Amino acid sequence: MTSLVHCLQRGFNLLLGTGAHQRRNTAMTTLATGMMLCCALVMRSLVEGSGLNAQLVAWWATLATVGMLVILVLVRSGWSERGSDPSLFQFQMLWALSFNAAAYVIAGPVRALALPVLVIIMMFGIFGSNRRQMLFLMFYAMVVYTVAILLTARLDTPRPAQAVLVAHFTIVMASLLSSTLMCLEVQGIRAYLRRQKKELREAVQKIETMAMRDHLTGLANRRQMTELLERERSRHQRGGPSLLLAQLDIDHFKNINDTHGHAVGDLALQGFANTAVAHLRSNDVLARWGGEEFVLLLCDTTSAAAHELLERVRKAVAAHALAQGAGTVRMTVSIGWTQHLRGEPLETTLERADQALYEAKRCGRNRVVCAALPAIPLTGLPAKTAVCEAPATVPAATANAAAAADQG
Repeated sequence: MTSLVHCLQRGFNLLLGTGAHQRRNTAMTTLATGMMLCCALVMRSLVEGSGLNAQLVAWWATLATVGMLVILVLVRSGWSERGSDPSLFQFQMLWALSFNAAAYVIAGPVRALALPVLVIIMMFGIFGSNRRQMLFLMFYAMVVYTVAILLTARLDTPRPAQAVLVAHFTIVMASLLSSTLMCLEVQGIRAYLRRQKKELREAVQKIETMAMRDHLTGLANRRQMTELLERERSRHQRGGPSLLLAQLDIDHFKNINDTHGHAVGDLALQGFANTAVAHLRSNDVLARWGGEEFVLLLCDTTSAAAHELLERVRKAVAAHALAQGAGTVRMTVSIGWTQHLRGEPLETTLERADQALYEAKRCGRNRVVCAALPAIPLTGLPAKTAVCEAPATVPAATANAAAAADQG
């Protein structure tokens, strides 16, 4: 049973192609070719006993069928992909309408059979025509059928009754108008459903973004960062690249809110986020952990490079000035960071980075402190957790005053 299904699948792939778009185009062209072949067989069967010109019918059937087969080959081979209409749909419709009108001329007493086929051809416009193309096809069909009816009135012997020709003309025009309007209505419904689907998809994406992003800073929120940390921890566990975590906290942020108001506090958070991200690598991820606290994920980097990067962030934040009225608001950031050890829980790594952050606060703020690892000291950095020397950008007196200030 499995081998039979596999053989059928291979047969369909060979007939229609493998790509979804190509399969659809080839399937629709195959259907149209099959319909043209059926019409040709019907015309050939009507030759006997109806007085039709066998030679004309043979030429008509051959040209109509061969033309559709050529179109099918072009679509299935992918050659038609070079143009703006990969399905050659417009050319198929023009070909079918032209040969349907020719069939009306040569069908003699049974020409009325061509009229329902005309409606079927026009209904194919649902699948591949836009509004402008559909209207063009309608007017084209009106012209070729008007010419066909006039030729019939002039060439048939005996000449058909005028009432019959008027009736045929009326049926043709009514059929073309009604089928075109139906196609346009269906196309409108399909376009509406596509818009609804697009709007729904955009709404879902927006909701997902809101669920994963901090609305104020645009950074990843705690939920997204937790998922990302767990994913990166799994990679690290399987022998992936190094994993370092940093905790960042804006110094004395409460004073900014109390002095300048929460609106300025929000601008300060946005300014900090933009400044920090501008000095990170493309594969680093900064997330707002809560309030003025942030967590930074650093992947595939050395301890020395991570410390240098965090120093750049610290200096950039200290140099950033937020315009407020006639003056400016400045801020600094304290950073504690550590390396994640393979096999340990993320909570342990975050706690170690948090302890390093506390040490940075205790030592005067506006500094970067690396937490010592439990068993393996980081190469090139002191094993002590606290690095209490004041940074060059902050005078010692300022550092001592900050250490005595309220923790924030």
